[in-house]
Amino acid sequence: MISRRNAICLAAVGALSALVPHAADAAVAKVRVGALKFGTVSWELDALKHHRFDAANGIDLEVVYFAGEDATNVAMLAGEIDVIVSDWLWVSRQRSEGSDVTLVPYSTAVGAVMVQEGSPIRTVADLRQRKIGVAGGPLDKSWLLIQALALRDYGINLPQDNEIAYGAPPLLSEKARQGELDAVLNFWHFCARLEANGFRRVIGANDAAIALGASGPVSTLGYVFHEQWATENPAAAMALVMASADAKRLLAQSDAEWLRLAPLVRAEGRELDILRDRYREGIPGRPVSEDQADAARLYAVLAELGGEKLVGQAMAMEPGTFWSGLMK
Repeated sequence: MISRRNAICLAAVGALSALVPHAADAAVAKVRVGALKFGTVSWELDALKHHRFDAANGIDLEVVYFAGEDATNVAMLAGEIDVIVSDWLWVSRQRSEGSDVTLVPYSTAVGAVMVQEGSPIRTVADLRQRKIGVAGGPLDKSWLLIQALALRDYGINLPQDNEIAYGAPPLLSEKARQGELDAVLNFWHFCARLEANGFRRVIGANDAAIALGASGPVSTLGYVFHEQWATENPAAAMALVMASADAKRLLAQSDAEWLRLAPLVRAEGRELDILRDRYREGIPGRPVSEDQADAARLYAVLAELGGEKLVGQAMAMEPGTFWSGLMK
């Protein structure tokens, strides 16, 4: 069953694919994408390659796997690969420091504060004086957004009023399961796995973002590449967008495809179903111009809380952070 929101997302994906015709008979260009071997991006890339959506759109997508996010960033900046997946904060900071990297929306899926089903914590107000696990460190975007909302609406300074345990996502999930944490803010796929094992959401980062002024779910992550590369290879850049849209459409519609991906996702049964549903909810479903406007609003909130350690010298999101090729 496809929800109304997923239907809207599919319509948006279809509109994106209609920007240019498919190019199966065009010259094949190689596009090198860097990804983590067991990251969630690999799920889409596997579907894309398995069903030859790259070839159908006139490119040969080569997936280059890396051990860590920093390694993919360095490789793309150095020109060793063409594309990575990263967030608009990183893209904006790179642009403020002279780089020409830019972003195409990939996913709106973000983390959430999770608690065990029987927990008395029901709202952000209930988080005061609790032990909270936070993945991603003190400058994690989701953590900063939830901090901003707690401070504005409830007068709660989460880092000061609570015992905060920063750590790796798997470790924090395990500590939450063992009852060593009152709540945990984790990345979206770890939240989905917790949800399948007796946990519930208190608030998601997108909920906080909308409460703070965003008009809808914001594409936190995107395919990132150099503008110069896109200028020199416009057909390949657009073909990547279209191939991604084809893969997303399949993943939004086909439960059988998720069963095929189960070994890569490393989930089955209810856990696989929830990961599938949460992934589908994260398919971008709005015009890029709206994403860009909301990201700029949230950037100001994040810059105020995270300061120079998070955004560098640029207190406003840099122009060109979102690729202009999708806004013509």
